[in-house]
Amino acid sequence: MIAKEPKENSSEMVALTHVFDAGWERVFSAWTDPEQLVRWYAPDGCSIRFKSIDVREGGSFHSCVQDPVHGDCWCKGTYLELKAPERLVFTMVVTNEQGDDLSPEEAGMPADWPVLTKVTVTFTSLGNKTEILLQQTVPAALARQTGALPSWIRMFNRLNQLL
Repeated sequence: MIAKEPKENSSEMVALTHVFDAGWERVFSAWTDPEQLVRWYAPDGCSIRFKSIDVREGGSFHSCVQDPVHGDCWCKGTYLELKAPERLVFTMVVTNEQGDDLSPEEAGMPADWPVLTKVTVTFTSLGNKTEILLQQTVPAALARQTGALPSWIRMFNRLNQLL
């Protein structure tokens, strides 16, 4: 795994790079195929289920990461851009099971966590490998504090196993 974390500067947004030992079409498919997403898109020891998912530009999802220690974490989002196999952009908002938006405080998160974040994943072919750059519009220091940043890294490790 090649992962570069942002500097400690709290104003710097999350930006991670990772190299997967698979072609970019295969890696992109793992990010957009619901059957593959349920196999890796949650940190170790957790699982994810989708109440709804429509992977297309303008489509949306409503999911729940089930954590045996911290409980359920519901979120929803909208797919803003799908440019196979080069780029994927989506939003994320913390919700309840019914899909109602929650404030960070209502969700048990720090008050300065953004209500909406945007995640951009860029896929670069390196022959039979793929490098991704994941960017999320949340300060890196805050993502470290809440566990969001380490969770991305653990999910990348799960995706390595799937691929």
